[in-house]
Amino acid sequence: MSKAKVFYTCGECGYQSAKWLGKCPECNQWNTLVEEVDLADNQFFKSREQKTEAPISITKVNVEPEARIPSDIAEFDNIIGGGLVKGSVVLIGGSPGIGKSTLLLQIAQKYAQGGKKVLYVSAEESINQAKLRAHRVGSESNNLFIVNQTNLDVIIEFLKKTRFEIVIIDSIQALYKAEVNSIPGSISQVRECAGELTFLAKSKIFSLFLIGHITKEGALAGPKILEHMVDTVLYFEGEQHHNYRILRGVKNRFGATNEVAIFEMSQEGLKEVKNPSNIFISERADNISGSIVVPVIEGSRPIMVEIQSLVSYSGYAQATRRVTGVDYNKVNLLIAVLEKRAKLKLANKDIFVNVAGGVKISEPASDLAVVLAVASSLKDIKIPTELCAFGEVGLGGEVRAVSLADKRVHEASKLGFKKCIIPTVNAKRLTRKKSKLDIIEVSTVLEALNVI
Repeated sequence: MSKAKVFYTCGECGYQSAKWLGKCPECNQWNTLVEEVDLADNQFFKSREQKTEAPISITKVNVEPEARIPSDIAEFDNIIGGGLVKGSVVLIGGSPGIGKSTLLLQIAQKYAQGGKKVLYVSAEESINQAKLRAHRVGSESNNLFIVNQTNLDVIIEFLKKTRFEIVIIDSIQALYKAEVNSIPGSISQVRECAGELTFLAKSKIFSLFLIGHITKEGALAGPKILEHMVDTVLYFEGEQHHNYRILRGVKNRFGATNEVAIFEMSQEGLKEVKNPSNIFISERADNISGSIVVPVIEGSRPIMVEIQSLVSYSGYAQATRRVTGVDYNKVNLLIAVLEKRAKLKLANKDIFVNVAGGVKISEPASDLAVVLAVASSLKDIKIPTELCAFGEVGLGGEVRAVSLADKRVHEASKLGFKKCIIPTVNAKRLTRKKSKLDIIEVSTVLEALNVI
């Protein structure tokens, strides 16, 4: 075997160097270069079957609909497009302790109960630990097999000897390939292990789940190519002190992206939340200023969430700004719009904005609700509980139209709201003219404040 070549790769941008550098010259990040080994005699790539089919016209390609495998967990099936596709690779990332292993064990149990042969590779926990977790969440079945193994070559031998229909790897960062001279979790190990498992899943036609760790910035750890290799990328999100978890799809070759599934963590595992809107606004207090409900769109689903604001006089030269659940910079921009266009004095005020329930929203449709909540708290004027609002706010103080207004209005009407403040453009385009909701059209922030 020829000598292996050693080089260094940046974990942030992929820049390669023949020697180690403290600072990456490409992305200017410190301590991101890690050692990799380029195996000149890589048996894995030599063993791959070479395809020799000649190119054909795209009009002659016969397309058959993919066979879906439902898991009997409606929220999960919806987010991946109606069920798991044979031969697909799904990557699930999330922070430690968020419930990734619990979710995959429950999914494995559902598939095993449906007659599918499932292998759960527990690379981070012992078999006894996995058994205790499975017993707690009721994930026990004769078709569910479990093994504690981190050596990729041994795992591949299991897969070649026994035909499994679904394979779960917990987690990809814990696996290692003996030929790669670096520690588990390094860029080269993650890339090699994920690449070999993905190739095997496609050739053996079994579905593969990979659990991935995330960095402190919230991105999936390892090389960016890991997300390009797989068919579906899901992020499991949630606040540490809240029971609700959101499974968000950011990539899906077999379905729509940006779909969300909402679960509640309990002693018996994760439970589906059928109507999240009721939960997020059920504890809303009456007769308190600075609170308003906004219908936001998560994927294709409308969800009613409560935005809260507290404005108080600042005793310091520098006023405090604290934001949870919405973008900090966007809130500062909206405060500036209120000062300039509505002539509200907020420079010497401490302002706190929060989305109740631990939900994170990023769409511009929540702008108007944030503006109204801040103004309501400043003036100490209560917003009626039967009123909701949505709309994007521009720098000129105008209220701009947003997408999917029909769905938002329908969700608000379904939950018993009687009035809704919406942009004028959206009001003219509404198709549900017979809605029980009283639609209030506004074109500027001042008009919306006058309504309140």
